[in-house]
Amino acid sequence: MTKKSEMKNVASGTSTATSSVLCLRPAEQVMTLARIGSFHQSRLSFMRVLLRRLKAENWQFRRSRWSIDQHGVGVATYEAIGPERSYTLVAFAHDLPAEKRSDRVIAEAWDATFTLHDGIISDSDIQRLERNVPLQEAGRISDGEFVLSRANRSVRLFDYVRDCLAAGTQPDPSKVEPIGYLMRTTAVYGSGKFGAADRDIWANRPEFSGSFQPELLAVWLIRSFTIDIVEHMAAAKSPENAVRLNPEIRRRIGVGNSTGLGMAPFLINHPALIHAWINAREMALARVRAIRTSDQAGLERFLTMVAKAAKNANEWTTDSPYQRAKTAGLCDDLVRLDGFVRTLDANISQPWDHIYRWGEANLSLEGQEQLVSLLLEDHGPLIDDLAASMAADEAAHFRIDGSMRLGELRRMMGTVYGWTNRIDFARNDALARVWYVSEEKLEPRLGERFEEPIEPYEQPLAPGRDAVLALQAIDQWLGQGITSSDDTVAMFLLKHPEHRHIVRRTQTVFAMPYAEIQDNTISAEMQPIDLLRCKLSFFGASKFDPRSDRWLRITMYQGAPFPDELDQLDPDILFYPPLINSNTTDHNTV
Repeated sequence: MTKKSEMKNVASGTSTATSSVLCLRPAEQVMTLARIGSFHQSRLSFMRVLLRRLKAENWQFRRSRWSIDQHGVGVATYEAIGPERSYTLVAFAHDLPAEKRSDRVIAEAWDATFTLHDGIISDSDIQRLERNVPLQEAGRISDGEFVLSRANRSVRLFDYVRDCLAAGTQPDPSKVEPIGYLMRTTAVYGSGKFGAADRDIWANRPEFSGSFQPELLAVWLIRSFTIDIVEHMAAAKSPENAVRLNPEIRRRIGVGNSTGLGMAPFLINHPALIHAWINAREMALARVRAIRTSDQAGLERFLTMVAKAAKNANEWTTDSPYQRAKTAGLCDDLVRLDGFVRTLDANISQPWDHIYRWGEANLSLEGQEQLVSLLLEDHGPLIDDLAASMAADEAAHFRIDGSMRLGELRRMMGTVYGWTNRIDFARNDALARVWYVSEEKLEPRLGERFEEPIEPYEQPLAPGRDAVLALQAIDQWLGQGITSSDDTVAMFLLKHPEHRHIVRRTQTVFAMPYAEIQDNTISAEMQPIDLLRCKLSFFGASKFDPRSDRWLRITMYQGAPFPDELDQLDPDILFYPPLINSNTTDHNTV
């Protein structure tokens, strides 16, 4: 099957109201930096997948230890008890002077440090972890731990909430909502880093099927710790007057995260996984667009989601001119979308496809991709099964097929990387950037090729440029006269080993339309923030606050249920801010 014919595969659903005539969106439309940098969280985002699974399997949660003194120093543990296995978040609270509080990955002290332990933890394991977890990169955990993390208090919100509670009052929701977190993580490490268990140890556990599930379980439990510690500090400050957070205000507090360039290369380095993520999202969109009919109630539910998204956009604060312009456009888009949907006849054929096609013609990229997420919201039974496909066995693609004929590789490469024809790599602005790894922290960095002496340290994170170089070498090989297209890839790579990585990549991505970003990742115009935002939207981040084009802050789990209320609440209803109507107690209806 060729790549083009694969893109013609139709989406099929399980609903009797679904036809099977709509195609997936083509990769050349989807896989641009500008578009993937406009993605929003959806039903298929990993936080929501995790909470749906925990709820469906009736997981139980308890705070099993709270040894925190009046200064906020000590250890706490939180147990997640499932049908087959249990896990324990171990949280170490520290007394960190304000001057040492930093978002930088190179910080050496934090307000709190964490690890997720496999099973119910023993006292001896806590003692072992106490000697290592507070040190973070300077310490070592074991293959009995899956996650290593740390967090700092929000300078703007933590003390304010503590002081309100200590005085016996609730914090002002208008001050809570724009920030949305009491503590902000600066790293959530897993998959073998600093001694943690390799992914192979837990990858086949059903509760962790999908992507980043141990890390996101840890973050969800960290969220409970941030509430407990602020209430504890309030009670320590004023034992007689202190109150606990109102549940509705508490629910609007998530966990912050600061993320920089260290995350950006992930989308380039994991093409099979990225295809799995985006293919699931595109399949979900196509299934919804293929639904033959709806009704007025369905349109009303959709309008409610549009209103929630508009509220989220209006409360989305950032100092970044780049994001402010996009968010302003999104707010305008959602007003237009609301107006358009209100004019629709509920009896039209394929109403969701009609709405999508209008959005594609009338909305910005930011608005179009918000619309995609909104179209998925009300169709869980039709699309939720796709979450199981959002993983990949990347090791299966590592071996290069050296027996492949060079002419076949040339054809494949021309198909996969045909989009590079629009880029002139002879121009300096097309080669302006260099991805490299810093010596100090072993973290990805982005430098200027023609201003810094860093080209010898360049990482292979420019597939488009590298494909063009490989094609030139193949064409030269085939044009020599003494060779032919029947020569093998192995023969070519023996002479040109510098092209091994792009040959492997071509063989990997050829049958995966959404595996390759069809843009120049080293151009002067490239916005690294687009890479970060794409990945974080799949995590489930609801608000993005770029601090530059290379790092940003986000909020995770804002609005989600806490462990003590998961059995009572639908997590999918709560990931957008509630619409409060004074005439009803249901804060999720208009």
